[in-house]
Amino acid sequence: MITSPPAGWQERAQRAVVRGARVDAAIPAFLLDSPLSVIGYWWGTSVGWLWGSIWSTGRVERKAGLWVFTGLPNWAFRRGGVCVGGCFLTGQAHVSDAVLRHEAVHERQWRRYGFLMPILYLAAGRNPLTNRFEILAGLEDGNYVR
Repeated sequence: MITSPPAGWQERAQRAVVRGARVDAAIPAFLLDSPLSVIGYWWGTSVGWLWGSIWSTGRVERKAGLWVFTGLPNWAFRRGGVCVGGCFLTGQAHVSDAVLRHEAVHERQWRRYGFLMPILYLAAGRNPLTNRFEILAGLEDGNYVR
């Protein structure tokens, strides 16, 4: 959802990214961009495929390195869609190139963090303007800001 962000949001977003970098520095290196994170990525992709296969009523296509499942009911995902591993699950809305760029960054985040991705994402908070994963994926491409 595109909104007019509150004053000072850029500074809060930058602080969130810096805070996230500190979190990453505390994570043991063998968990990031590693064989373990790849296993977590494939687990996430399997979960995405299962959820998408159950609820998708639209096309399933390979776009921008993602499996894009369309036609899911609105309750089956948050906001405009969700990236789970290598799958992007969304509803009826057109999936633009900008959204695909945004979701491809999330796919790369899944490869980096693996099993840690859902935990770290939840810890980053629900507000996309202060969630480092959304900020790094591009708030404009993700339709969070103009």
